[in-house]
Amino acid sequence: MSEELDAERKERLVQLLDQLATNEWDTDSPLECVKFIRSNKSIPRILVVYEPSIVIVAQGCKVCYLGDEAYTYNPLNYLVLSVPLPIECETFASPEEPFLGVTISVDVNALSELLLEMDDSSASSSSVPRGIYSTPLTDELISSTIRLLECLNNPLDGRILGPAIVKEIIYRVLRGEQGGALRALAARNSSFSHIAKVLKIIHSQYDAKFDIETLANDANMSAPSFHKHFKAVTASSPLQYLKSIRLHNARILMVQDGINASTAATKVGYESSSQFNREFKRYFGSSPAEEAAKIRTILDSP
Repeated sequence: MSEELDAERKERLVQLLDQLATNEWDTDSPLECVKFIRSNKSIPRILVVYEPSIVIVAQGCKVCYLGDEAYTYNPLNYLVLSVPLPIECETFASPEEPFLGVTISVDVNALSELLLEMDDSSASSSSVPRGIYSTPLTDELISSTIRLLECLNNPLDGRILGPAIVKEIIYRVLRGEQGGALRALAARNSSFSHIAKVLKIIHSQYDAKFDIETLANDANMSAPSFHKHFKAVTASSPLQYLKSIRLHNARILMVQDGINASTAATKVGYESSSQFNREFKRYFGSSPAEEAAKIRTILDSP
């Protein structure tokens, strides 16, 4: 598509999401897999954890940083995550021009069924793509998104008609120039899908004790192969990834539940509070109490 979005369709996207994204941050839709996003202010670069999803933006801009790579998503580019990833994210918005977007969760079973319908055998590729990418929006994807938002304006239309349009959007992404990560996720015996399985285990049991040998066995790989493929997908080593997930969840607990650093450390799997404090400060650049206060200020500021 051209550098400039069609003005009329861009205006329609903004209008629809301005109506639907009624809450700051996330707003639920009639479909569990679809949420609307709004931010009325710019937010400095902070660590967040993104779940597998497709994110399409009508207004504003976000930049995600993973390893040495930056991924921009805005009205010209959409974002796709095929595995859960802890990434640093920076938001550019204002009350006059808020960030407005829609996120669609990616379900591996739905992907597999769609690829079977497509008779797509490329999912068996042995390549291991990165778990995140941003890529230019196409005319077809913009049109599909507008139709999805229009039907979600009505709860009944959303429940009845919405799933078919969600399927169409996922199809468009799979057919896009960088749909390989979603294909790899759906390939049950691919290296990528094995890593995705381990990431799911880590996210659901981040407070448990893990070692490389156990995680490698879960992925049906040798330890060296597991380490290599894990870093290819996440731009991080397995232990670094686990540490970032634990520290991120500890920060959430302190901000949302108001608990102290020692309690948060125990809840996320640390046996030593002093080790937790050291690693937290090294990772975030400030103490647990300072970081929690900073995040509360960011969230509460107008």
